[in-house]
Amino acid sequence: MEPQILVVDDDRDFLEIMKRRLKDLHFRQIHLEEDPFQAASLIETGKPVDLALLDMTMPNMTGLELLNIIKNFSPITECIIITAVDEARAAVTCLQKGAYDYLLKPVSKEDLALSIHRALEHKRLLDLRDIGKQQAVPRLKNKEAFKEIDTTSNRMMRVLREAELHADSDVPVLITGESGTGKELLARAIHQASPRRAHPFTAINMASLNGNLFDAEFFGHTKGAYTGAEKNRAGYLEYTDKGTLFMDEIGLLPLEVQGKLLRFMQDGRYLKLGTSADKHADVRFVAATNTDLEDRMKRRQFRKDLYYRIRGGWLHLPPLRERKKDIPLLIRAFLSAHYDLDKGNFITPEATEILINYDFPGNVRELKAIVQSATNLAQGKPISPRFLPESIHRQKRLKTMMISAGTTPLASLETVEKTHILHAYRQLGKNKSKTARILGIGLNTLRRKLIIYGEK
Repeated sequence: MEPQILVVDDDRDFLEIMKRRLKDLHFRQIHLEEDPFQAASLIETGKPVDLALLDMTMPNMTGLELLNIIKNFSPITECIIITAVDEARAAVTCLQKGAYDYLLKPVSKEDLALSIHRALEHKRLLDLRDIGKQQAVPRLKNKEAFKEIDTTSNRMMRVLREAELHADSDVPVLITGESGTGKELLARAIHQASPRRAHPFTAINMASLNGNLFDAEFFGHTKGAYTGAEKNRAGYLEYTDKGTLFMDEIGLLPLEVQGKLLRFMQDGRYLKLGTSADKHADVRFVAATNTDLEDRMKRRQFRKDLYYRIRGGWLHLPPLRERKKDIPLLIRAFLSAHYDLDKGNFITPEATEILINYDFPGNVRELKAIVQSATNLAQGKPISPRFLPESIHRQKRLKTMMISAGTTPLASLETVEKTHILHAYRQLGKNKSKTARILGIGLNTLRRKLIIYGEK
């Protein structure tokens, strides 16, 4: 969602100058206000404002007085004070009262851009921190961008809200999760929620790119650049300029080309095959993997510097078996592609119950395929258990047999590890350092696993 910016100054000409500069910086949600009392009223009545630019000296109300009102009614609003008075004491007072920065008139475009982007990044990080503290289910501001993701899960809503906050910035985002959990769907939602949504979203399977293919696909080539290059071709970077590049299976990118990707991510410049002149592309990166990148780094199969570059923001999608309450909602969404759901019930309660109790190793992708297959077999009739795959019935029979024999199904190694780590963490008073030491694992490893488990 685009940042909401409020500019308050009693000089109309200065307001118009600021409006032009903000538009040059690609901000579009701009509210100009000459009257500080009117600005205060907007804040008091609940108008959402991400950033306020306040003139220090105005008739009847100073910028500091308005700052106090804003921080009282909307503490999450970042404020920048702008003044013609070069006074160190005033600057210190502003910062003590909660202003993020203090700028002198005339404000250069460069100083304005730097201060605004830092303030908004600061707000984004504070918002991310606050999500972890909230007990209530987070709410999305831009529901339209995330409409393709069906969930009522508190844990999933936290992930989506974090994704929405990351969307406002240009930091690279790493999405982890098992195969079929919806990593590309989330990447597309981030793009749709970002200021880049009017530009291309390009998805690439990184596992398929070897050395030569990487150069040609990523950087493009001119006619005759190599044997078989019969015409000029734009690479992914050129095509996606100002858009979002989704790098799926980033963990399987061959080691020999990881350095080339890192160099571009550092300075935004690359060399098209067949040319000697540098080209530039403005691309936002979202990467995804279902592999353990930390393990691949230990095996020297993935560069540490690239890992820290792509993990500006980290989002982990839980498997479907850990959000079973979403299964009926997802079934309904998949059925709606085939039926008018207002005209009847197209799946029996028995079939729904069987699906809820299935573990779905293929996650949401597997559920969608099962619903599509059952729809074809049912031929307009409600989907009953007989239209579900044999693998689901086999798992159900196995669980029933084990319960009858007085045993329980063996838990996976992953589940045993999770149970053991969470038990130790809670027994030790949620002391991360002590837990990591007792378990004999690294502190960063423990933090990563706790986030994956949805544990605060």
